[in-house]
Amino acid sequence: MAETRYPGCCLCGAVRFSIAAPLPHFYQCHCSLCRRLSGSACDTACFVDLPQFRWEAGEDNIRSYQTASAYRSDFCLTCGSTVPHRMRNGRQAWVPAGLLDEAGDSEVRAHLFVASRASWDRIAEGACHHDAMPEMEELDLCLRKALTPSQP
Repeated sequence: MAETRYPGCCLCGAVRFSIAAPLPHFYQCHCSLCRRLSGSACDTACFVDLPQFRWEAGEDNIRSYQTASAYRSDFCLTCGSTVPHRMRNGRQAWVPAGLLDEAGDSEVRAHLFVASRASWDRIAEGACHHDAMPEMEELDLCLRKALTPSQP
């Protein structure tokens, strides 16, 4: 049986990657840095374990920017799209949800930095709301899908 993979790419297609199933749920971060990076109300992303993540092309076309506070943004040198990067914990990759060709049944399950959201930002109910960044383990548990009996 073939492995299910979720492909994704930057705007120009130079940077391509894929994620092995199961794809976790997403979070939205409403902090001022994520608003500036996305040019929107929030940034939507997920964390995947490194063994699930694979670069397909364009890894040499990625550049990185990091603030003094260690906030990081990796981007495609050609089109400027934000692209995935390896997280500081050394075991996961951060993946922008908008780069995925499809998201299966993944949905937004957590909102971060709700206390610093833009005044015009309205956040829907039905997901966890955190005024700041929760412990990574707590957030990771919230975003992982429970395995059903039909899954390995």
